[in-house]
Amino acid sequence: MALFNVRVYGILLDEQNRLLVSDEFIRGDYFTKLPGGGLEIGEGTRECLAREFVEETGLAVTVGEHLYTTDFFQISAFNNKDQIISIYYMVHSNDCGNIKTSEIPFDFNPAQVADKTATAESFRWVAIEKINEDSMSLPIDKVAIGLLKQKFSV
Repeated sequence: MALFNVRVYGILLDEQNRLLVSDEFIRGDYFTKLPGGGLEIGEGTRECLAREFVEETGLAVTVGEHLYTTDFFQISAFNNKDQIISIYYMVHSNDCGNIKTSEIPFDFNPAQVADKTATAESFRWVAIEKINEDSMSLPIDKVAIGLLKQKFSV
């Protein structure tokens, strides 16, 4: 039975106009995506995103304006029976300096990626003028980044 999987992601820019991205190791593959995650029963999309940011980054965020909601069919990269609906919001935090980040994409130690069933995540800041659709691994993130670039005319 096919299901809808609703995902909520945040666009966080710091004071240097850099975008926070998440480099993830999931089931033996590497992905660069935006921070966020799955909507749980009983929560709204903004509440979901605030929760996901705390869980993933430790940052409290204020969820701002809506950027994009999926407007095309997209099957899940992780479960070929799920259709993905992704919702993107701008988010703001006064504590951007408190998140552990790396300058190196996929900055994992060998033990973190030895088990192909494991997951690992690291964060990095990317200058908005250097990010583009090809920087992202997932198709809907690519659309969101294109819209972000249009918004900032970069």
